[in-house]
Amino acid sequence: MDLDLRKLRYFVAVAEELHFGRAAERLHIAQPALSRQIRSLEDDLGVEVFDRGRRGTLLTAAGEQLLEDALPLLASAQALTRRVKSAAQGTQALTVGFMPGITVTPATVAFTADHPDVNVRLLRTSWDDQVEVLLDGRVDLGIVRLPIDSGGLRMRPLFREPRVVMVPTGHPLADRQSVSVKDLAAEHLLQDPNAVPEWRDVALDPHGRRRHEAPVIHQVEEKLELVAAGAGICVLPLSTAGFYTRPDVIPLRVEDIGPSEVALAWVATRRSRLIHDFTEAATSTLARPYVNEEQSPSD
Repeated sequence: MDLDLRKLRYFVAVAEELHFGRAAERLHIAQPALSRQIRSLEDDLGVEVFDRGRRGTLLTAAGEQLLEDALPLLASAQALTRRVKSAAQGTQALTVGFMPGITVTPATVAFTADHPDVNVRLLRTSWDDQVEVLLDGRVDLGIVRLPIDSGGLRMRPLFREPRVVMVPTGHPLADRQSVSVKDLAAEHLLQDPNAVPEWRDVALDPHGRRRHEAPVIHQVEEKLELVAAGAGICVLPLSTAGFYTRPDVIPLRVEDIGPSEVALAWVATRRSRLIHDFTEAATSTLARPYVNEEQSPSD
């Protein structure tokens, strides 16, 4: 049996929405047609992937396994399509993803010196999509900030750097040379708490109770706007804080927080010579030893 990728995409939509009506709207098809396609997929596989009961639409054990395997399979299919179309254009190209605050220029200059005929394209990524763009082929390799889900990827460490907390100029801690994570326990963190596990483990509300989940902001510029307005704090790599310097926000060294780790990442099954050569160029130009900042970054 050949697996139908269109049916698989329909399945993923229903699995993520857990509602046939919402999934049909998302896919821009009629709900009865979507239901028929899911039934056809189940017939192809010989198993039921959804439990359609009084509790609503739920994944079966087989459905959970299918969802886990379907996402990378669909991403690989997208990547294949993009690479084939790129090859058909007749010019060599390499697309590199990079996170905010990371300067790619030295690596690009070193690479193009040896490959003047290759068109190097850059794509700014975020915490949300730095792995996704690798898996679906939007970039050939990425300069990523850890931690990430490294399944299906190869990685090479580049460097580590300190992280700082961004506070508004009028914040009670703003005149300190440095702070501890406990000093920040009652603050609202404007990012995924899992990205700052040291804060997550001690986070309290002003009355000493464990804080509730709060909406997460993903763009650095938006985070700093909210920090300046007094809506919360964010923890950034030192280079990112330096790149987004503004007069109404102050970076403070955090004494007991781990560094930001930066690495090169690419899909493990890729065997591109261009990926290998850019990796060598980036390693020789961007890699550096870790130096813990003893001075406040605002000095």
